Amino acid sequence: MSGKRVIAICMSGGQFLTEKGGALTYRGGDAHAIDIDEDTMFKDFISEIGEMFNFDATSTVCLKYFLPDNKKTLISISNDKDLKRMIKFHENSNSADVYLIPEEAPEASRSSRTTLSEAIPPAPLDDMIDDTTGPEDHLPLSVSDPTVVTIEQVMSQAAEDSQIVTTPSMILDVNNPSGDILAKARTQQWQNTITGLGQRFKNVGEFRESLRKYAIANQFGFRYKKNDSHRVTVRCKAEGCPWRIHASRLSTTQLICIKKMTPSHTCEGAGGFNGLQTSRSWVASIIKEKLRVFPNYKPKDIVSDIKEEYGIQLNYFQAWRGKEIAREQLQGSYKDGYKQLPVYCEKIIETNPGSIVTFATKKDSSFHRVFVSFHASVYGFVEGCRPLVFLDSIPLKAKYQGTLLAATSVDGDDEVFPLAFAVVDAESEDNWEWFLLQLRTAISTFAACPITFVADRLKNLQELIPKVFVNSFHAYCLRYLTDELIRDLKGPFSHEIKRLIVDEFYSAAYAPRQDSFEGYVGNIRGLSQDAYDWIMHNSKPDHWANVYFPGARYNHMTSNSGEPFFTWASEANELPITQMVDLILGKIMGMIHVRRINGDEDNGRRLTPSMEIKLEKECLKAQGVNVTSSSTDNNLFQVQGETYEVVNMAQCDCSCKGWQLTGLPCHHAVAVISCSGRSPYDFCSRYYSVDNYRLTYAMSISPVPLLDGEMCRESSGGSGMTVTPPPTRRPPGRPPKKKTPAEEVMKRQLQCSKCKGLGHNKSTCKVYPPLEC
Repeated sequence: MSGKRVIAICMSGGQFLTEKGGALTYRGGDAHAIDIDEDTMFKDFISEIGEMFNFDATSTVCLKYFLPDNKKTLISISNDKDLKRMIKFHENSNSADVYLIPEEAPEASRSSRTTLSEAIPPAPLDDMIDDTTGPEDHLPLSVSDPTVVTIEQVMSQAAEDSQIVTTPSMILDVNNPSGDILAKARTQQWQNTITGLGQRFKNVGEFRESLRKYAIANQFGFRYKKNDSHRVTVRCKAEGCPWRIHASRLSTTQLICIKKMTPSHTCEGAGGFNGLQTSRSWVASIIKEKLRVFPNYKPKDIVSDIKEEYGIQLNYFQAWRGKEIAREQLQGSYKDGYKQLPVYCEKIIETNPGSIVTFATKKDSSFHRVFVSFHASVYGFVEGCRPLVFLDSIPLKAKYQGTLLAATSVDGDDEVFPLAFAVVDAESEDNWEWFLLQLRTAISTFAACPITFVADRLKNLQELIPKVFVNSFHAYCLRYLTDELIRDLKGPFSHEIKRLIVDEFYSAAYAPRQDSFEGYVGNIRGLSQDAYDWIMHNSKPDHWANVYFPGARYNHMTSNSGEPFFTWASEANELPITQMVDLILGKIMGMIHVRRINGDEDNGRRLTPSMEIKLEKECLKAQGVNVTSSSTDNNLFQVQGETYEVVNMAQCDCSCKGWQLTGLPCHHAVAVISCSGRSPYDFCSRYYSVDNYRLTYAMSISPVPLLDGEMCRESSGGSGMTVTPPPTRRPPGRPPKKKTPAEEVMKRQLQCSKCKGLGHNKSTCKVYPPLEC
């Protein structure tokens, strides 16, 4: 073996636990050590893991590890490059912890991949009883007569508990007459959750949970005869069965004691009966640990797994509500997230000096907006990135309505570089102006250089950007502009005509010269005069066409360059606000760490990898052109290839405009540079150099400890401000997904297999109509 050696401590069979600060710790399981180095191949590494743990590691597990300074985000190992990076990241350590996590297969149901009992080791009974709330928090309605709890009562209680209307009945069907439930390890231990007279419970909620588990393990249904905050009387659901239990509160305490119990059944249990009773908190206690491992655990998979494990048939909304309760137990409540916000913002500034973090509330102390821009991001943008900023937004899917606003840039390798982001209660002109003002404060040292913003022209951004950034340029996002064009285009245009208009519109936007631009818009005029008028007079070509745009957009025509950032954010947008910000922080922190390593592995390159490839292509094209110098000006050269171009070396200008638009010499310029005996690297924009790339990722982001309950209480007292959730909540149900007009136009067109025409199939073809019998 050669190079850096690391001992990989491979662990399997345990589980991750979340500490108060948000860090993950791994408990339990087996561990084996494997000696690896930079020459170790991934397939050899995972094969040796399989031999040690005696299973096929290539198809059953995925490998994860933590970065040295980040115990919150797991990094995957899936190929040789990932393995080498892990060794590089641990160059200052002799060992690296590698975790073997069950891999999610592509089947539709998660239950076919990992059952609850496989994913979660049996836990002590106390851990499965939901005691996170007081005895008054989840009390079923008092029932004075011996009737089954009604649908209306359960819905009413659900509304009081969570202010969300959930599915009605908590009386569930059992389809397991053969008694398979009793074979499950967990249900076996539940048989003793009720032991008899004198047994005590911490509160009435714990007694109810124990009673439900006892009934599930012994397969019988029950109904409440009395049920309130200090006494519970229950009898078997089967008519004539003497089984009965009564528990009440001990005087001056919250303890509940079983005072009467008839333990025997004459109904032979519930082998042939329906009606086992469960609750949302019971579902939450069952799925909580698996939800920790699989955050995207779907309600339909919960339904399937519980049916398989316990024989209980839940409906979708019972599983969904149980998942919501379990998630809140794991990650904290949304209300606590808003309450922690003031102190959390202070902690970001403490751990990352120079960062700009500010939040605002409304008059009633409800959340309004928060802005975050890390010092490492601002430094990287100012020192290493092009003066190019993309503005965009996405709606959040959390319990309370909100929108994520983001400003991103691109590094020298054309990869997304997060600059700043904000969470606001709604996307409005006021919030966008506030966001831009905070952004201007963050990058004030960059104010002397004109910045090009690529963004939608709606949302009043066409007025706000020049108002806040006086010397800036606003390049309209071509994607949003195309949506406007299709939406405003009136008339009986076929799908194919609209497609042609969009294609010509994009070609006109990318056209580098006046003649080619006029040719493309002329084609549009031939298709539709209305579309031509809209493009030339309503869309303002000086904001989107390369030939007229006064700023430098480096051929970035849409704001889609920020899409990777929004992909990260989408993983966090259902979390409480402080944890959402913390997850985004962790993603940016890991990105900077990885790309800093990439920058150090330059292998003698002068440009970033993507720009190196582009320059090589231009150098190949340059071999087939002829160069003639001007007799009147030593800086002017005539280049003859497929076209005739003029290159001005003094102004770094070519008549094809490729050099000016991209910052890289076009093949005409490369030919001239080669003839003069110079290197084309000397004429590339500095933003593409490896040195600039390293400057972009020179600074690090430090992790921020998440707040526990005690710090949360300090936040409301220490800062003198308590932040409450915004008054608007996300409406129930899945939001409708609407395709944009441009997406509708660009989708695949129906084509006839007979006449090859578009817009119909062979059964409706008028050229070759089907024969009648």
